[in-house]
Amino acid sequence: MISSPAGAALAPYNTQPTQQFSWISLGFFSAFHLIALVAAPFFFSWSALGVAVLLHWLFGGIGICLGYHRMLSHRSFQVPRWLEYAIAFLGALSIQGGPIFWVAGHRRHHAFTEDVAADPYSAKRGFWWSHVLWLIYLQADTFDQKRYGKYAPDLMRQPFYRWLNRYFLLLQLPLAAGLYALGGWSWVIYGIFVRAVFLWHATWFVNSATHRWGYRTFAAKDNSRNLWWVSLLTYGEGWHNNHHAHPRAAQTGWRWWEVDVTWWTIQLLRRLGLAKRVVAMTPQGTTRILR
Repeated sequence: MISSPAGAALAPYNTQPTQQFSWISLGFFSAFHLIALVAAPFFFSWSALGVAVLLHWLFGGIGICLGYHRMLSHRSFQVPRWLEYAIAFLGALSIQGGPIFWVAGHRRHHAFTEDVAADPYSAKRGFWWSHVLWLIYLQADTFDQKRYGKYAPDLMRQPFYRWLNRYFLLLQLPLAAGLYALGGWSWVIYGIFVRAVFLWHATWFVNSATHRWGYRTFAAKDNSRNLWWVSLLTYGEGWHNNHHAHPRAAQTGWRWWEVDVTWWTIQLLRRLGLAKRVVAMTPQGTTRILR
């Protein structure tokens, strides 16, 4: 048995999980890509582009990388409950699933890395499977809350996270209304569709590209690698070999050139007195807790 960061017992898998092709998922992702590609040139404005970049960082850098990943999945640091919920809310606005779904899948990824049956986005099933096909060919263990919820029991116990996990997609409606009121259709196209597509692929590259290309600093038991251009797109998540070697560390960039914007943000929160028990790397390649 393997234990998750939340203390749940994770049993290994022995057989290939059943999967079902989802026309709904294919249509959803295709529609977003089509709107982003076709409509964006006709609605371009510098302000709309600025909104897309800002929301990419806010929902992706803060909500996903700092929130869903390092704060909730690995419990690499602690913040006050009100701030934790606010950051998780930003993650839900990214359209990458609710917090229980995302955290459970990521914990399984670490517990059974590259196992073709147990890792939801196993790189051994091919680049395109780990990049996006796992979101089209749905596996019950990945998408049925009754099954994946056991990998995130700490979140399942909290009504806020259960609500956010169920209604995360509806949050795009007030967001779209606010963007339209402030900047018209150009802000909606760039703030919702262009931002979502670029953020999806940035996150998906962590699942796919960093298990195929790059260099290895640590002798991890999987094929995780450090890939600079993925780190630039994901605020430091591309230093994937570092992360797999020390998954509880809030810091993924270990060497001076390994830019880790998310770690800088966590350091800022710590200096402001908002982040406690921060797990940091040492010069010797181990971890220590900054209180």
